[in-house]
Amino acid sequence: MVWWSSHQTGAMATKLNSGDNRSRSFVYIFIIASLCGFFYLFGRWQRNGFGKGDLLVMDITKTSNTNCNSIPNLNFETHHAGTIDNDSTSQTLDFPACDANFTDYTPCQDQKRAMKFPRNDMIYRERHCPPQEEKLKCLVPAPQGYVTPFSWPKSRDYVPYANAPYKALTVEKAIQNWIQYEGNVFRFPGGGTQFPQGADAYIDQLASVIPIDNGTVRTALDTGCGVASFGAYLWKRNVIAMSFAPRDNHEAQVQFALERGVPAVIGVLGSIKMPYPSKAFDMAHCSRCLIPWGSNDGKYMMEVDRVLRPGGYWVLSGPPINWKNNYKSWQRTLEDLEEEQLKIESIAKLLCWEKISEKGEMAIWQKKSNTESCRPTENTPGIQFCSNDPDDVWYKKMETCVSAGSGGDYVAFPERLYDAVPPRIVSGSIPGVSVEKYMEDGKKWKKHVNGYKRMNGMIDSGRYRNVMDMNAGLGGFAAAIHSFKLWVMNVVPNIAETNTLGVIYERGLIGIYHDWCEAFSTYPRTYDLIHANGLFNLYNDRCDFEDILLEMDRILRPEGAVIIRDEVDVIMKVKNIATSLRWDTKLADHEDGPLVPEKILIAVKRYWAVDNQNNTTT
Repeated sequence: MVWWSSHQTGAMATKLNSGDNRSRSFVYIFIIASLCGFFYLFGRWQRNGFGKGDLLVMDITKTSNTNCNSIPNLNFETHHAGTIDNDSTSQTLDFPACDANFTDYTPCQDQKRAMKFPRNDMIYRERHCPPQEEKLKCLVPAPQGYVTPFSWPKSRDYVPYANAPYKALTVEKAIQNWIQYEGNVFRFPGGGTQFPQGADAYIDQLASVIPIDNGTVRTALDTGCGVASFGAYLWKRNVIAMSFAPRDNHEAQVQFALERGVPAVIGVLGSIKMPYPSKAFDMAHCSRCLIPWGSNDGKYMMEVDRVLRPGGYWVLSGPPINWKNNYKSWQRTLEDLEEEQLKIESIAKLLCWEKISEKGEMAIWQKKSNTESCRPTENTPGIQFCSNDPDDVWYKKMETCVSAGSGGDYVAFPERLYDAVPPRIVSGSIPGVSVEKYMEDGKKWKKHVNGYKRMNGMIDSGRYRNVMDMNAGLGGFAAAIHSFKLWVMNVVPNIAETNTLGVIYERGLIGIYHDWCEAFSTYPRTYDLIHANGLFNLYNDRCDFEDILLEMDRILRPEGAVIIRDEVDVIMKVKNIATSLRWDTKLADHEDGPLVPEKILIAVKRYWAVDNQNNTTT
């Protein structure tokens, strides 16, 4: 009995000691885990600081009643009938609708303002933006009956009449097969002043001389583009054209181009440099664009030379080419046309362009790859080399000088988009961007875009054709969503810390310089999807967020989508304004989780349009 009690007591002691050991082990594990967590958070605090942004992150994480990684209540579908949710009409808007006559308002190319400026060198057709006190603080309405444009490729040939109800071109260009009015749509047969047999036949003629079909020519500049049929038909050959034309008597030509789903901006060759980097385009094109190439000591040809890469091509179709056979139909004298042709030939030689073809009314020059070997020296009479940075162009006067320097090796597209490192990166001419950082940027944007697709599965479905990246960086976003179904206007702000637009072109993408304190050179409702990464942080304290958001609303189509990625404190300011724009918004976490201060704001612009009965909106 005693033995049994002693044995039982010893067994109980053993069990108690075992329990104590387990308790101590659990305590040790808890302490170690707590220390690890503490030092991890302490390290993040040291790296990021603990300011307003971090507090907002914690507050959003605590108070959110929904999963930030899902966007359950946003509707990315289109509504061709033009209805909106009943509850949206009851919302009190901080920004009223603009008057109905502002449906096609282009702030920096306003016709009334333009007439106040000189007509020489097309100055009055250039950008002239309103001062701050004259900016509209209202929402530009869609015209009555506005509908979502047709999907590509149908949109290339058909545009709903209600979206751009202007018939002047159907009369003025009737015999040139530009555009035809058929019931409730416009039809674009693909004709042009210089290609009466159609754009395809015209491009075939070009392709017999220029390697258009093998990826060597990827980016093109179409000056005086009309309705951009040249760019529209280049698309199926994997060539993307940046087309531009002024806002003039043919008031809807650029608007028609964008409604068709073709890249285009309002622009003119005048007194200011084009908003593109040097050595950007593989081909430049003028089809009876009415630009006086031989005047002003060749200034316009020199500007084309600046943006044309070594080895690139310049196509001139129309006057004065083949002037001996056409002077009567062009209603110009033999002497006048001959003089113009001689001037063009002389300037081309000065620029180190070699004429490689002249057939009918089309002449083609190629810019030599090594221009240093054939150009005159600085001491040659009449020659002056440009001394300024050839990529510093925003509101800079066009110069009568030759841009020096040769280009790097360009590989064919699509290899240049992903596999090949752009020459500007290889040469180290982009400060702070090494080959390694460039490759990391590509991986980062693939990850971001995969996250976007989880939020909005329609990104690569064909729902969005015209896409804009407002702060494009190295073009990683555009590369990650690259598809035949869409194109991206990559915008590099003129205040960006690093000028990367040249890299974007070297990748086979297109883009433009811009200052987002001003309006963009386009018509309203011309983009289906707008992406803004770090844009508002960049412009913080430079201009009002509401002005940037009002401009985004102007150029965004009804039921178009917006993706804004920025620091959380900036995002919250933007979100407060966005809700006053008739946008439905949702906040989402960074792909790496809620503790990352960077957040994503997804928005959809509601459908509403002019009601002609009472000149208000519905």
